[in-house]
Amino acid sequence: MKDKVVIVTGAGQGIGFEICRQLIAQGARVVLNDSDTSVARQAAAQLGDKCIPIAGDVADFDFIRRMVRETVSTFGRLDIAIANAGITLFGDFLSYSPESFQRVMQVNLGGSFFLAQAAALQMKEQMEGGSILFMSSVTGHQAHKDLSAYGMSKAALEMLARNLVIELSPYNITVNTVAPGATMTERTGGDTGYEKTWSALTPMGRPATTRDIADAALFLVSPQARHITGQTLIVDGGWTAVSPNP
Repeated sequence: MKDKVVIVTGAGQGIGFEICRQLIAQGARVVLNDSDTSVARQAAAQLGDKCIPIAGDVADFDFIRRMVRETVSTFGRLDIAIANAGITLFGDFLSYSPESFQRVMQVNLGGSFFLAQAAALQMKEQMEGGSILFMSSVTGHQAHKDLSAYGMSKAALEMLARNLVIELSPYNITVNTVAPGATMTERTGGDTGYEKTWSALTPMGRPATTRDIADAALFLVSPQARHITGQTLIVDGGWTAVSPNP
């Protein structure tokens, strides 16, 4: 990863932040995106001078293009784009609002689709290949109550990765997806009983750590995965093999 330039969206905390941390530890230069300006700045400050924050909403196509331009202006190129930003809006299917549906699709699908597009155009111009990574979820594989829209959006990302094999392989750009299962983050750690519940349901006896997910992400965007594209790597401690719901 030495001197590779990477954009990671939704990286102010949790999985995205750990991905940034591990990238920098391996010598990459990172653009850390979060929708909250103060969160983005505080997170980047923890990671040193190889990381710059760019705050903005990935549901805004114009912002995505500006972020890619600023990345190239700062670091001279773009090698890897990791579309980690996403939102979860729980709700019963029969009463789910159009506003919630549109927001989930705009962030989870639109933000990922158009980041991949903008990044791929830059990588094509550089003529040196690159890697794009989407962040899916086990809910794209297994039904989960009150997550019909979210699960739909995550399953769609996996199909997008497969489809982009046709579009981007001629430019030596790989496109893959990581699908995390239950993971301990700042958000889930505040949910009383989360760790105990998912430890009981997960065959490996615990939910994932953010490092577990980051390690999978770094593998798929590394030279070690240069012949892997269009694939989804599920990181869930075996949960989808047995799939008991909480």
